[in-house]
Amino acid sequence: MEFIGFTNEDFEVFLIDGLEPRMEALKDRIRPKLEGLGSYFAPTLSAITGEEMFVHVAKHARRTINPPKDTWVAFANNKRGYKMLPHFQIGLWNTHLFIWFAVIYEAPQKSEIGKRFSKKTAKIHKEIPKDFVWSIDHTKPETILHQQMAKDDLKKMFERLSTIKKAELLCGYTIDREQVIQLGSEGLVEQINDVFQKVVPLYKLAMGIK
Repeated sequence: MEFIGFTNEDFEVFLIDGLEPRMEALKDRIRPKLEGLGSYFAPTLSAITGEEMFVHVAKHARRTINPPKDTWVAFANNKRGYKMLPHFQIGLWNTHLFIWFAVIYEAPQKSEIGKRFSKKTAKIHKEIPKDFVWSIDHTKPETILHQQMAKDDLKKMFERLSTIKKAELLCGYTIDREQVIQLGSEGLVEQINDVFQKVVPLYKLAMGIK
């Protein structure tokens, strides 16, 4: 389907009480839009990474009590899954939309990725745009603004990824819900595309792609 942009009602889905009612609203309202973004961006990401990218829309299948507080579509170079690999995400919380390059705790090569990033700390510090953000936990909405980070802060984050079993690292951009709605489909697609172009070097470094 063609992506038609997000509305206020889409963000309000995360305020619906109860697992089943919220999951039903997610499936009806948000999942088709995430699938639309998936179809649109998989070829783009395949082209800019040089690897075939597969689309994975979050199913939240393991949940039995707590309704999801966020949802997303992920892109990885594996048809079967994405959590064990460096990947890309587009998703929503109640307050904002996120666009991420992500290495989450299930990735077995985290230690190696952290070391690669540590070696390139100065380059990453210089090249990531000031208004981009970092996260060390994909399950929480809080982020750290790149502009506020010194090289040492980045290096500590990369070292943490190498040494701590549950460590994660995400880099990208967030957009407040009001702005997401104002941007409409075309403006949002443009913004997402721009972010992916700027985080692809991190993906290539993580994957050891020259």
